[in-house]
Amino acid sequence: MMLYLQLFYTFFKIGLFGFGGGYAMLSMIQGEVVTRYGWLSPQEFTDIVAVSQMTPGPIGINSATYVGFTATGSVWGSVVATFAVVLPSFILMLTISKFFLKYQKHPIVESVFSGLRPAVVGLLASAALVLMNEENFGSPAEDRYSFLISCLIFLVAFVGTRRFKLNPIGMIIACGVAGWLLY
Repeated sequence: MMLYLQLFYTFFKIGLFGFGGGYAMLSMIQGEVVTRYGWLSPQEFTDIVAVSQMTPGPIGINSATYVGFTATGSVWGSVVATFAVVLPSFILMLTISKFFLKYQKHPIVESVFSGLRPAVVGLLASAALVLMNEENFGSPAEDRYSFLISCLIFLVAFVGTRRFKLNPIGMIIACGVAGWLLY
């Protein structure tokens, strides 16, 4: 029972302070479930992020669902974590939407949103750095081939989606096939 309460508290807190969407939440989720509580290993967290990216729905909610199940070994863990991560947004949106339409052009409201933009960019950058680890790229000291292939796949995917505007779903599939063939 205590594990479910910790799970609820952890994901409620992540949902409450996770501005910027699911990718911005990833560093917070990792900090809590891997570093603080040890519910998952870094490799399990990386696997959960990969699965969460490929399944339909927001990555933050998908990650919470998978972490809840993995941490407790029960569907109820998934339900608790998912409900907890969504609840703050639901409450805030109900509250804010009532006032936002009335005060959206107010200078203070505009200033608050201008201040939040850099914070969201920082959280997204933090999420990107969390995923640039040895579990995803390998180590050049241990296996130079795997490391170089991982970096090459990353660069091709980045340039393909950023410069050439290739479909991200197609890039995920292509990178998966490339990884399967090259490893």
